[in-house]
Amino acid sequence: MFTKILIANRGEIACRVIKTARRMGIRTVAVYSEADANARHVRLADEAVLLGPAAARESYLVAERIIEACKRTGAQAVHPGYGFLSENEDFAEALAANGIAFIGPPAAAIRAMGSKSEAKKLMGAASVPLTPGYHGDDQTPALLHREADAIGYPVLIKAAAGGGGKGMRLVEQSADFPDALASCKREAISSFGDDHVLIEKYITRPRHVEIQVFADTLGNCVYLFERDCSVQRRHQKVLEEAPAPGMPEERRRQMGEAAVAAAQAVGYVGAGTVEFIANQDGTFYFMEMNTRLQVEHPVTEMITGQDLVEWQLRVAAGEPLPLRQEQLQIRGHALEARIYAEDASKGFLPATGRLVRLAPPAESLNVRVDTGVEEGDEITPFYDPMIAKLIVWDETRDGALARMRQALADYQVAGLTTNIDFLSRLVACPAFAGADLDTGLIERQKDFLFPAAQPVPRDALLVATVGELLWEQHQAKLAARASGDPWSPWHARDGWRMNLSAARTISFRDGETLVDAQVRYQRDQWRITIAGQSTLARGRKLEGDRFAVELDDRRLIASVVAVDDKRSVFLQGSTYSLLRDDPLHRVDAGDSHGGGLTAPMPGKVVALLAQPGQKVDKGTPLLILEAMKMEHTITAPAAGTVKAFCYAAGEQVADGAALVEFEGE
Repeated sequence: MFTKILIANRGEIACRVIKTARRMGIRTVAVYSEADANARHVRLADEAVLLGPAAARESYLVAERIIEACKRTGAQAVHPGYGFLSENEDFAEALAANGIAFIGPPAAAIRAMGSKSEAKKLMGAASVPLTPGYHGDDQTPALLHREADAIGYPVLIKAAAGGGGKGMRLVEQSADFPDALASCKREAISSFGDDHVLIEKYITRPRHVEIQVFADTLGNCVYLFERDCSVQRRHQKVLEEAPAPGMPEERRRQMGEAAVAAAQAVGYVGAGTVEFIANQDGTFYFMEMNTRLQVEHPVTEMITGQDLVEWQLRVAAGEPLPLRQEQLQIRGHALEARIYAEDASKGFLPATGRLVRLAPPAESLNVRVDTGVEEGDEITPFYDPMIAKLIVWDETRDGALARMRQALADYQVAGLTTNIDFLSRLVACPAFAGADLDTGLIERQKDFLFPAAQPVPRDALLVATVGELLWEQHQAKLAARASGDPWSPWHARDGWRMNLSAARTISFRDGETLVDAQVRYQRDQWRITIAGQSTLARGRKLEGDRFAVELDDRRLIASVVAVDDKRSVFLQGSTYSLLRDDPLHRVDAGDSHGGGLTAPMPGKVVALLAQPGQKVDKGTPLLILEAMKMEHTITAPAAGTVKAFCYAAGEQVADGAALVEFEGE
């Protein structure tokens, strides 16, 4: 077994690998970019080596620097995690050439599965079920059109070297095929440098079911059952579960054996995932193979009781698989939710910022949190905005759903926008709860998942008001202790007056709405009036920013986190955002459509889509900003005139930078 390994990755997967390595007595070397100098994986590892600047192409993707780091530290093997260089056959070969073990498959297996069309030829030869389609080398447009007509519409045109949803076109009828083919080829050559395409029958309401396989160097190969990853946004997974709901034992065996055949066809070694597209009637077809550990591997670990990273390390060291196929069993049900810094209501727009509050639910045998960040860390624009993976387990799917709902309710994050509320709605969605699954579930259930914005409820406003009052009392006590006269009555914040009780107004902004809370002090309590309705309130500070609040005859436990004028109210499993409004600093905002448009995060201006002086309608695209691996289109907030652009195409912009000078009508 290795005594020291280098982890060529970052974030939660690097921390995940370190956890298992430490348990096995293996020392770890972390690598990091300048942006990750204080990252959690760097703090956890035994050693750490700086690779270069923040951009991944100048740090985590530079194979030569990683190999040099291995030589400097004496690391005997490299665990690539997922993403970055994990499926790069040249990297695997370079490690081998330098006598360093790659904790992954042989380079030949990575290469064989790297091209969708070549992989499907291999799978066809291995009798793995394939989606009806054309995977040939002849790319003549007329021949491709004839093949599509023969397959029958709708069909999907896919870039052979594609991934992440790029280079794909759905064609509903024959007349649309030529334009769709041309568009797909343009995007494929731009994104992947290869315009080779394949054509497949489009499966309506498909499920995405994948099989975890594992092979060793001694010829043994097993499958560790399936995961259902149908719930996706932008062709990326959001919720995963194991086992797949409604999976008959015979079909599980068929899919597992097909996945093993796929792995053996390319001489696979290590952890891999064979992905299938499945019809609602149970028929299934090979889609692709991911030649690495998957993000969602924890749900497989939870239902099998196995540590897949430990399996990886043992196989890479030449040991046999720990278990035979007949020794593997499924126990219970597991769900994984990906906690992202993103705004689901704005097309899942990634967010950046400091994690002022990060309080995950308590871990147990039923709840697991895999994360690469801690409270006080930042989500930067340079990498994927994942905060954590929340994994739950129970004996039944219904039990796991209940645990996931509770764990999400207990998850508190403040300082930036997250998808936690969206995930809470998703697991409560009747379609998901009833296992009515397909890759279009989010779009199909959008009315439930994206409800119209509602005003912050009255209880949350009352809690926010009590939070302000308790915080003032706490600060006053601290000031009194630090003063020369701690018992002076002038330190008190109890609202005492000679005759009438003191009264004041505490104001918040709920979006554009100003909310005034009128407070009258009454001995050890307050009379709070909002919108004409009065409530008698008491409060008591607990640990941290938690406090107990009594509202008339009800008692609640809540938290309020303050960052400048922003207030995050955590109450009964929901998070509410408010701004503390100071009337002394209140200004007339004037026309909200004038003055300019700002960058939602740091990024690069890719293209300007309008001309200075041009009159545009509301929603007209003005420019494209590239940030966090995505393109974001900035549109006109109203009908008006583009006065000027603040940046040219190709220029970098900071978070909040004014992009366009715009004048509304």
